[in-house]
Amino acid sequence: MADIVWYPGHMAREKRLIKEALPNIDMVIELLDARAPISSQNPDFQSLFGNKPILTLLTKSSLADPVATKYFENKLRRDGREVIAIDCKEGKGIKNIQNGIKTLMKEKLERDAARGIKRPIRAMVVGITNVGKSTLINTISGTKKAIAQDRPGVTRQNSRISIPSLGLELTDTPGILWHKFEDQTVGVKLACLGSIKDDILDTLELACRLIGIIRPYYSNCLCERFKIEINDSDSDFDLFEKIARKRGFLRSGGVIDEDRAAGVILDEFRAAKIGRITLDRE
Repeated sequence: MADIVWYPGHMAREKRLIKEALPNIDMVIELLDARAPISSQNPDFQSLFGNKPILTLLTKSSLADPVATKYFENKLRRDGREVIAIDCKEGKGIKNIQNGIKTLMKEKLERDAARGIKRPIRAMVVGITNVGKSTLINTISGTKKAIAQDRPGVTRQNSRISIPSLGLELTDTPGILWHKFEDQTVGVKLACLGSIKDDILDTLELACRLIGIIRPYYSNCLCERFKIEINDSDSDFDLFEKIARKRGFLRSGGVIDEDRAAGVILDEFRAAKIGRITLDRE
């Protein structure tokens, strides 16, 4: 597969907008996809946020391998992070977010209280494209003020949402990737998650790469979902063909409809129909 690069011009502009807004922000809420908690970390954020307190949320946890999610929660905590695994659709972990914010902002809250100051905590919500920032804000606020769609690149500018009942003011930011993936496997994983637009990708090759990533750990999921058998001698493309033929994705003459098969494999992975799968291992 050719190197994956998706860094539209607007992302550089949006990175500048985030940087400009930081002086008026008390803390950062960084969202990572629970299916790839390491790969979905934007390395640019490490220098961008300086000493701002950061609450890390592992989103879409109902789609991820629960054992792997617990492993990464513990790993990130050992790195000194305040971490909560959440799922907005199921409501998992949402009630813990306020406690996580209070823990990180304890000194500020105590300082404000001593001065008789009552003002909201200003938190910036950040993450890569399609990680669930707007969905999180809508869930916390109980509104639909943030535009949320299951595709990358929808939010294009910063917007503020006030939640007086929780003493919060959230800034929704556009999802941004970094300029170049030093490890192309990271780009492949993010593409599989839907954080990069499918229309710039070779979905056949991407589907085969996805099969190659998950088969060592979740071969039983592939077998059960697609009703196939996996042999040690099978290449990733062999498995792709088996899936396509089993599903009947054939054109006239028995030729495989590769686009349709690739689309279904990617869609069913993203919806966890193949199983609760985590792409990162370490």
